[in-house]
Amino acid sequence: RWYAAVAERVLVAIVEPGPDQDDRRRPTAAQPSGHAAQVATVAPFGSPEEAFAWGDRELTNIVTLVERHADDPCGQCAGLVSTLVRLILPYAHRRGRVAEMEVLGRAGLGVARRLGDETAEAYALVDLAGLHFLTGRQNDALDLNDRALAIWRRLDRPSWIRRCLNNRGLLLDGLGRYAEAGEALTRSLEYARQLNDPYGEAVTHSHLGNLYEHTDPRAAIEQHRRSLAIGDEIGAVIVRHSAHCNIGYAHLRLGEPAAALPHFEESLRILGGHGDWHGESQTRLGVVRALRLLGRTGRAARECAELLDRADARADRYTGGLARHQHGLLLSERGHAGEARGEWRSALAALEGTDEHTVITELRELLAPTD
Repeated sequence: RWYAAVAERVLVAIVEPGPDQDDRRRPTAAQPSGHAAQVATVAPFGSPEEAFAWGDRELTNIVTLVERHADDPCGQCAGLVSTLVRLILPYAHRRGRVAEMEVLGRAGLGVARRLGDETAEAYALVDLAGLHFLTGRQNDALDLNDRALAIWRRLDRPSWIRRCLNNRGLLLDGLGRYAEAGEALTRSLEYARQLNDPYGEAVTHSHLGNLYEHTDPRAAIEQHRRSLAIGDEIGAVIVRHSAHCNIGYAHLRLGEPAAALPHFEESLRILGGHGDWHGESQTRLGVVRALRLLGRTGRAARECAELLDRADARADRYTGGLARHQHGLLLSERGHAGEARGEWRSALAALEGTDEHTVITELRELLAPTD
């Protein structure tokens, strides 16, 4: 009970005020009636950093607790497990704690189905989709996201329909299904405007920018600047951080690493201690790529080692694989062919089974025997 209450305080500290926070806090049928009173007895965190630090200390205990009580026949216990999982998973996602996300997400889904709580089931499906996205399994993420979308439509929850359409667009883009991605993102943008949700609108502009990057990186930068302008206006740290990261990638696509690097550096500066592993890892990868293309291999190697350490600390094999691909390129450029091939083999092993087809194809070509 105490853990569920503190988890709500963590959520309030790390998720900016607005529909995302409001929707996550809204009780589902499974939530015990005394939860709100219990939350009132827990002091709020003074900063996002404090909340993240508490989560870092307690996540192992939370996972143990959830595993112990996930199959408890007591309805009250099951309701507390469901509530705790719903409230703590945004923290685990932001921190990139993929192993713990899997345990919590599967437990949450099982409990929700056992209790017949459709809303809690939709949350769990969304969160498991987020896990698969973080680990490069976009087809699996799309399947789970679409199952959640069907429930939100049945329950007539427009803000969640918007969010799932947004996720759908992002995932279809990653899978190369660009026309369908554009359709989903356009509908998500319509929902955001109807709901007067500037945060949602900014995120959709960001995803549209990523979609346009394939054909017109300059148009992509325009979408990211729109997202950045909204982020500045509403003071949304993650939106601003993402916009700079995405502008950096658009400049890389244009063959402009010198223009890309300051955006990646600004992205990391804005993020500070706000904790968003997906965004941070993408940005750090961009820094490595830009530095390598600029011939600054010494700093590129240091940044790459830092990214690998952070990925390994989270058991994030997907990000580790992407970083090892870059590390191999750095080693190869410095004349260490044997070590480079070792890194590429490790990268390929880590990325097998993911939907990162472009990098996998490049790794196979790099490892192909040369005559």
